[in-house]
Amino acid sequence: MRFAHVMTAGADDPRLVLVADDRATFVGDLFAGAPEGLQDLIERGDDGLARVADAVAETDVVWHDLHAASYASAVLSPPIVLAVGLNYAAHSSELGLKADSAPTVFTLWPNSLTAHEATTSWPRTLSESVDYEAELGVIIGSAAKDVAADDALAHVWGYTVVNDITARDIQFSEAQWSRCKSFDGFTPTGPFVVTADEIPDPQDLHIWAVVDGQTVQDASTGQMIRSVATLVAHLSTAATLLPGTLISTGSPGGAGYSRDPQIFLRDRSIVTVGIDGIGELRTHCRITG
Repeated sequence: MRFAHVMTAGADDPRLVLVADDRATFVGDLFAGAPEGLQDLIERGDDGLARVADAVAETDVVWHDLHAASYASAVLSPPIVLAVGLNYAAHSSELGLKADSAPTVFTLWPNSLTAHEATTSWPRTLSESVDYEAELGVIIGSAAKDVAADDALAHVWGYTVVNDITARDIQFSEAQWSRCKSFDGFTPTGPFVVTADEIPDPQDLHIWAVVDGQTVQDASTGQMIRSVATLVAHLSTAATLLPGTLISTGSPGGAGYSRDPQIFLRDRSIVTVGIDGIGELRTHCRITG
C-alpha cells in the first residue's frame, strides 16, 4: 500500500491518505477511530494496516483526484530521524572522506522535514554551497533492539524518498554534520510512503536526482556499502529503534560539490530526486538576502 499526507482546503493539519494510481481516499474516513496520521497508523502495527486494507475492500470508498493535491512531509512526527553518511563508495570518494569500519551516523532535526513541491529557502549569508543528495528513506515498523541482519527487514514498515540537502561549507568547517543538514526545510520527504511488502528487495532500486533539468545522480541502492538490513541491525545495537523512526540511508555519487565545475543549488533551482517504485520528490529552492 501507498500512503501520503495531504493538506485540504481550510484545514490546519495534514490528513493521511491511501493512494491508488492517481486517486486517494482519506484513511480517517474509512472507519470509526481510524488514524489521521502515518505515525498513528504505524504504531497500530500489523493489525492497524490490515484494518485499513479490509475497510478499503469491504466499504464504498470515496476516491479523490490527487493531481491538484498539496502535500505535507511523508513523515511528520517520527521519534527521531537518523542519517547515514558515506554509505556509497562513489560518494565518500568524491567528498575525499574515508568510509570507516562502522557507519557514519548523525541526526537530522525535526524542523528540517518538509514536503514534495515545497520551497526550501536559506540566507545567502549562511551558505552559498548548498548541495542535493538523493537517498532511500527507511521507516521502522516494530521496535528493533539487538536484531540480527537476517531479521532486520522484518522490522521495516515502509520506504520513502529523501533529499538530504547539505550546506557543504558548514559541513567541512564543523566536526559534526547535523547542523549543516538541518536548516529549515533541508529534509524533504515523500511524497509517498510505500509499505515494505511493495519493495521485495531494497537493494535493487534505481535512485536518481535531477537539478534544473540535468541528471546528476543515477545509481542503484545495490551500490550501498552497508545494506538496509545491515544498517538496521547495527543501529539497533546501541538503542531501540522505535516505530516510526526514519533512517536516511546515504547518497550515491554525483554530488554537486565534487563536480567540475561544481553544481550548487541556486535561487529558483528545482531539484527532483526519485526512486523507482516509490516516487519522485520535487523541491523548489530560494536564496534570500
